[in-house]
Amino acid sequence: MEYKNENKQVSNQKYDCLLFDLDDTIYPLTSGLSKEVTKNIQEYMLQKLCIEEAKVPELCVSLYKFYGTTLAGLRAIGYQFDCDDFHSYVHGRLPYMMLKPDPVLRNLLLSLPIRKVIFTNADKTHAARVLSRLGLEDCFERIISFETLNSTDKGTVLVDQDASESERPTELFDIDDYCSRPNADLELPRTPVVCKPFEEAFEQVFKIANINPRKTVGTSHRAEGVDYALESIHNIKEALPELWEVAGENSESISYSGKVSIETSVIA
Repeated sequence: MEYKNENKQVSNQKYDCLLFDLDDTIYPLTSGLSKEVTKNIQEYMLQKLCIEEAKVPELCVSLYKFYGTTLAGLRAIGYQFDCDDFHSYVHGRLPYMMLKPDPVLRNLLLSLPIRKVIFTNADKTHAARVLSRLGLEDCFERIISFETLNSTDKGTVLVDQDASESERPTELFDIDDYCSRPNADLELPRTPVVCKPFEEAFEQVFKIANINPRKTVGTSHRAEGVDYALESIHNIKEALPELWEVAGENSESISYSGKVSIETSVIA
């Protein structure tokens, strides 16, 4: 796969793009917003999908573990619901005032002489509101969100056209049974949702944003395949000082006009 470089200034450098997650990355876990997200997800499962209350917390964790997001997991095991309704319920009721402007991060981002892109599993409205609260609207080239990667029909993710009839759930898959019998001949159903951390999602993002993955940098937990692990995004200059050396001593800050571009196109 070939990647065109829109920024010739950094074409020969080690990195030419930073791909940022949004939640618990651009703002800290200690803000408390993630707890509110989890609470709203569990309430949605209880109130909208009528899942037994005692099973909701564990199911929520299992789906996140296997599918990257609870939404993707719910769709995989057979629940049908409007994804716009899910996002509205989960994010539309969040107390965004918990997030405060972050001038330190803003200055760090604007001083970086390379491209910066947000890649989130959340919806575009949530991403825009988070960046607005933090005062970072003009710090990123674009936002790649749930809507960017998922073809929708009035908010409902369409059935995966590549899945055979046998792969499309006709009844709810018992993920508790799957977890309790790890050695049994059970196979997790596929999800029609495209999302992190799966390779397909990143491949689409690289195409959409014209990113060369070999020149792209990211969690506070070091894992296999991770080059750097930061406790806070504020530590990025200490961990990766070479990013500020990309364009040399005479480099200028890079900012983006007014509102950030929010991608809504879909690559099938």
